[in-house]
Amino acid sequence: MTEPLDDGPPDGLSPPEERMWNAFRNGSTYDLSDPNPLLNDPFSPRPWGPDRSVRASIVARLLLSGPTARPGRVAALKLRGIQITGTLKLAGGSIAPYVELNGCRFENELLMPEAHFTTVRMVGCAIPRIEAARLRTEGDLHLPRCRVEHGIRLTDAQIGTDLLINQIHVRPDRRGRAITADGMSVAQDLQAELIETYGEFSLRGAKVGVSLSLRGSRLRAAGERRALNAPQLSVERTLYMTGAWVSEATGNQGATPPFGTPRGSTAGRGTRLQPFECRGGVRLDDGRFGDAIDLNRARFVLNAREELSLRRIVTPELRFSAERPEEGRVVLNGAKVVTLIDMAVSWPGPGGLAMGGFVYENLVPYEEFPLSRRLEWVASATPEYSPEPYERLATVLRNSGEDEDAREVLLAKQRRRRETLPLAGKLWGLLQDWTVAYGYRPGRAALWMAVLWAAGTIAFSQVEPAPIKSGEHPEWNAPLYALDLLVPVINLGQDGYWLLDGRWQWAAAALVLLGWILATTVAAGASRLLRRG
Repeated sequence: MTEPLDDGPPDGLSPPEERMWNAFRNGSTYDLSDPNPLLNDPFSPRPWGPDRSVRASIVARLLLSGPTARPGRVAALKLRGIQITGTLKLAGGSIAPYVELNGCRFENELLMPEAHFTTVRMVGCAIPRIEAARLRTEGDLHLPRCRVEHGIRLTDAQIGTDLLINQIHVRPDRRGRAITADGMSVAQDLQAELIETYGEFSLRGAKVGVSLSLRGSRLRAAGERRALNAPQLSVERTLYMTGAWVSEATGNQGATPPFGTPRGSTAGRGTRLQPFECRGGVRLDDGRFGDAIDLNRARFVLNAREELSLRRIVTPELRFSAERPEEGRVVLNGAKVVTLIDMAVSWPGPGGLAMGGFVYENLVPYEEFPLSRRLEWVASATPEYSPEPYERLATVLRNSGEDEDAREVLLAKQRRRRETLPLAGKLWGLLQDWTVAYGYRPGRAALWMAVLWAAGTIAFSQVEPAPIKSGEHPEWNAPLYALDLLVPVINLGQDGYWLLDGRWQWAAAALVLLGWILATTVAAGASRLLRRG
């Protein structure tokens, strides 16, 4: 069968372009790589000559209105080791062929806003800039190991399955943004592992259908912008900001050790753990995460004005086992977490943590997290006294069966509150603390009563007072008389019948006064316990 002449290469094509045209109709890979691998690095300054170049206008013609496939073949653009000269303009176009570029160079920016693709894979390519706002793909968009010098724009893009940008290097645009993907929707996974950005990675209002992985990535802010700006981000499963195992022999290739990733602190031979690192502020405010946020071994390098902001996030699990930030703040105000998994050494010190309105239901420490350190954790988040963090911690401890620890937390709350009171309130608080520990250690009141009763018994055993009315008095009983004075309200039949004078009057008055003080503090503590119940 004679094929239509219209499907042949048009006039005016260079030899490389003619061969690319024919390879497109066959669906085969057109490879112009040099036998010397040192000459195939698309990121080196070494120029590639005309024998390895094709015009962007011819590539656009193939993708937008290319020839039909040869019988039994599927038309596809598959290029390797080729330089595309000029500006590739695909804006608003509908591109049906499969696109795969490996180790290619773009002379100018890649323009494809509002374009509609099936699947696009560009691996290890050098691209000045990618402009792809409102891009739509039916399948994947892959950009692994690419280098983009002036930023990527994927605002409101819709990715039909996965977005994979592992090991990509992106430098900022003129506004300080490396990757702008506000409002982007990814139907399945967004894999951004071992990436390096030198400007803001913006994901405001983005939606990810499964998980978002930033394992081993290094994000750096540019200018006054944040390193990661993702308020109202929605991830159906887990956000990973953790380390990744890489091969020491081959560099940052994301190599996984044999038989999977190790669970312990050491990896297989020839591998190392590269932690997630963020140099600049992080904003995840109002985010929704279906399974967890994992910050295991993450490193946040902040200045004094920058924050790791988790305001009002909602997630079943927050794994906060990052390295302690030296500066800046961790903000959890209004966040809602079912289970908080953390380490004592991960939280910043006083002034570096804010968690007003932070709600969590379970505490699961990675390592030993004694109550004293947990109280320091609350104190560091409340430079000015606030009862709510103490009450939340006490509630969680009580619900997990740790009643004694819960009482210690509430006692610490009262002691912090006492610091804010005027002098009279402080003195009364000290008295309650010394006597019954604000009602959280009721056994202490019984001990004080026993000591005072014993002292009163010994003292009044040394005197035989005269009765007030002869013939109308019980038999003198020093222990009962001391107890009658000490216990208010209750009449044990001794007080009011005996006439004491001198120092014994003062001793009796002291016992009455101390008894009322103890009774008042016990009543205050009991009232507090009832309100808590």
